[in-house]
Amino acid sequence: MISDYRCIYCLVKSYGNRLEKSALPAKAKEHFTREMLSILNEKWYGITAPECARDIQGLYRSVINDSDPYSEIKRESNDTVLEMYDELEGLVRKSPDPFITAVQLAIAGNIMDYAVHDECDLHGTIEKVLGSGFAIDHTRELRAGLQKAARVLYIGDNAGEIVFDKLLVTIIAHPGLVYSVRGAPAINDATMEDAEYVGMKAITKVITSGYDAPSTLLARSGAEFLKHFEEADIIISKGQGNLEGLIGEKDPRIFFLLMVKCDVIADYMGIAKGSCVVFNDLIRKSQNDKKG
Repeated sequence: MISDYRCIYCLVKSYGNRLEKSALPAKAKEHFTREMLSILNEKWYGITAPECARDIQGLYRSVINDSDPYSEIKRESNDTVLEMYDELEGLVRKSPDPFITAVQLAIAGNIMDYAVHDECDLHGTIEKVLGSGFAIDHTRELRAGLQKAARVLYIGDNAGEIVFDKLLVTIIAHPGLVYSVRGAPAINDATMEDAEYVGMKAITKVITSGYDAPSTLLARSGAEFLKHFEEADIIISKGQGNLEGLIGEKDPRIFFLLMVKCDVIADYMGIAKGSCVVFNDLIRKSQNDKKG
């Protein structure tokens, strides 16, 4: 499990920005800050960073008295990409390799993370990703694995990004693919409501993780999710949050598709922040062993 002191600063900064933009009275902001620091002080060494983030988001929801404070921005994110869908689909269909282009676009969509960025340059990111390669590229192995797999689990990440995932799911066109969303609101991560809104449920089976952390935590996940996880031949894990929860599993079935958004993950992978990767930890280890 990746857990680094820099994650604490990231969490504090993120919620500090939210408090500054909120209309909460000063006393409520002070209460939240004290309670947040208490969570970090008491739990940091006992639970993972995603679990800590989950506890802090629960505190934030209770202080502002809103069970889904990102509902509006999630809907806006979904609408933004849905309006682009025909254009994006055209790019994929006209591409010399539709699978690779769909993977690139799915990773470009990972920029839509409002836990990290207050805003994002979506069009600029798409142009950049389509014009560059992957810093770690295991797309060949992913494609081969999908062709052999009887069951595929695709673990989603953010709202808005789920529309890019829909395009990749369409291109993969695997009859045994199941798409997973969060079990309840978790920052701006996609839930079943988002899956229904963007049409994901119309093209494939959708389940939830059974938990509301902004990550995939197997010890906390629901029975249905765990069943599909255990039975899958290939697992596609979208986004940095899911990587933080699953990287410690050392599972050869998992392919991580993401944009690297922080120095902690960049250092772990040995690549530059902002890089895009299609990454299987066991394949990389094997490749490094051969080089050594």
